[in-house]
Amino acid sequence: MNLARGSPPPADPPLSVVLLNRQRRRGVDARRLRRVLESAASALGVSGEVALVLTGDRPVRTLNARYRGKDQPTDVLSFPGEGGEAGLGDIIVSVETAARNARGLGRTLQQELDVLALHGFLHVLGYDHETDDGAMDRLERRLRRRLLGRP
Repeated sequence: MNLARGSPPPADPPLSVVLLNRQRRRGVDARRLRRVLESAASALGVSGEVALVLTGDRPVRTLNARYRGKDQPTDVLSFPGEGGEAGLGDIIVSVETAARNARGLGRTLQQELDVLALHGFLHVLGYDHETDDGAMDRLERRLRRRLLGRP
């Protein structure tokens, strides 16, 4: 249908993704990352806004030291929000660490970024693989198979 002929506007995706690429060393497919997060939100019946920040090791190391007491870079950090107008939260990914991990795991960088975005999103939603007796891991495996075509 054509909007000019009075059809309703297309519905917004259930999830709005604000993607900030703060690194320039490696190319990433921002559209693909948005689709991964939107698909996960749809599968889980979640709506709202999430920020996905792609950066390097130095900023992630600073955040990891400040908020987790671990003075080292990591692949992904998640900061749950309040929900509603305040947003679901923020996902911060070190593309440098993701690239190293991808090589070790036999994945492309983009595949690793897909996995990290999904993993971070589940954390933003309150899942915690360190305390939930495997519930997050099981859900993440199912979503990986469904959305990414791999475990």
